[in-house]
Amino acid sequence: MEAVVIFEDEKWVNFKPLTWTRPVCLLRTGIFHLWEKVVQACKRAGMQDFEVHIHTRNYLAPTLRHCLKGKGVFVNELERVEGKSVLFVNGRLLVTPELAQQASAIEKGVAYTKDGEPIAVYLGETATATVLPALQKGEPLTGSDLQALMDAATMKREVPEATLLRYPWQLIDHNAELISAEFPLATEGKESEGKLEQGAVIYGGDSSKVYLGKGAVVHPTVVLDVTHGPIFIGDNTIVYPPTRIEGPAYIGKGTWIVGGKIREGSNIGDVCRVGGEVEESIIHGYSNKYHDGFLGHAYVGEWVNLGALTTNSDLKDTYGSVRINIEGEGKVDAGTKVGCFIGDQVKTSIGVLIYTGKRIGIFSHVHGVATDDVPSFTIWAKSVGAPGDAVELLLESALEIHKRVLARRKIEATPEELELIRTLFELTREERERAGVRQGRPSI
Repeated sequence: MEAVVIFEDEKWVNFKPLTWTRPVCLLRTGIFHLWEKVVQACKRAGMQDFEVHIHTRNYLAPTLRHCLKGKGVFVNELERVEGKSVLFVNGRLLVTPELAQQASAIEKGVAYTKDGEPIAVYLGETATATVLPALQKGEPLTGSDLQALMDAATMKREVPEATLLRYPWQLIDHNAELISAEFPLATEGKESEGKLEQGAVIYGGDSSKVYLGKGAVVHPTVVLDVTHGPIFIGDNTIVYPPTRIEGPAYIGKGTWIVGGKIREGSNIGDVCRVGGEVEESIIHGYSNKYHDGFLGHAYVGEWVNLGALTTNSDLKDTYGSVRINIEGEGKVDAGTKVGCFIGDQVKTSIGVLIYTGKRIGIFSHVHGVATDDVPSFTIWAKSVGAPGDAVELLLESALEIHKRVLARRKIEATPEELELIRTLFELTREERERAGVRQGRPSI
């Protein structure tokens, strides 16, 4: 038996706030998570009977094990790979269908790199034993760890066509093309089982580009436009009128599309409630954008609730490049079409406006206009009430709100989740202090 270990390196910080609550490999672009793309490529390359491991920060491991329960994935349990040949894969690697075709040519003893950074290292039993001590500490791999991993191989091979993600907006940049490319993989061997009601329209003429999962229903007058790409609608998802969905688009299981324009490149997770206008955006599961408002070129985490008319900008008035603050790198040019990055458990009130390229930290509550990045666990109301108002959300409030939110979906918060929230509150304290967030009661 062999093993595939998907590891995290120190560049996880570039993807904050999305990665405060998950490793990079659990981010999404296209139809599948990054880690799922790796596993699929290994299977298609002919690897048989292999264990899948995710190596990440120790504080994430208990909750991650619970989330991946039943998927056969081990988290920070590398003692299990002793005595095995192991394919180590960088969690930031974007495995496209084209790159996956090359997986069958992977050779043992080779370190595959992109611009000198390891994307995958395939080691035999003896070489694996030499690198395990550094990995088993349960922290992201440092530069010296990565060098040791590459040094354990007998040769290096550059893969110039590979993409090693460095920033969160790259997930959005690749999203639409990957939905199209992965649609055949997601529907392979499947027939549409959902119901397209009389009066619903597939525009573009090719019904094979629409997949409706079991129990999915598309109501009358809904338009599914496949002119520019396919549309995948998951099991038990309901699309209500008046809605127009433009492909390429992916919608997960148990979601309600409650009207509006779901434009090209929309990627919506399981058990979401989405309406209004969405374009070129990724939304994780259990998040709500029920009402009117625009979400464009944005990445939204889990359990987010966007209040009515919440809108983000994805283009500057100057049509110039958007520069985003990245920890340790300063301001980085992200291109011209860039929305916002919203961490897990964020809540926005009615009419919130989010400026171009802003990051909204986990468990924050946003009121008014967000012209700056919003720290985690912050009640942000700088444009409402007293000027300069940014107040720390009490830990006990965050825990109680989390329980209430889950209860609305008839889910009970686990002890692991509650402990993770306590840990994250402490880990993000410096973030709030740097931004001048005060303690006390908000003025709104």
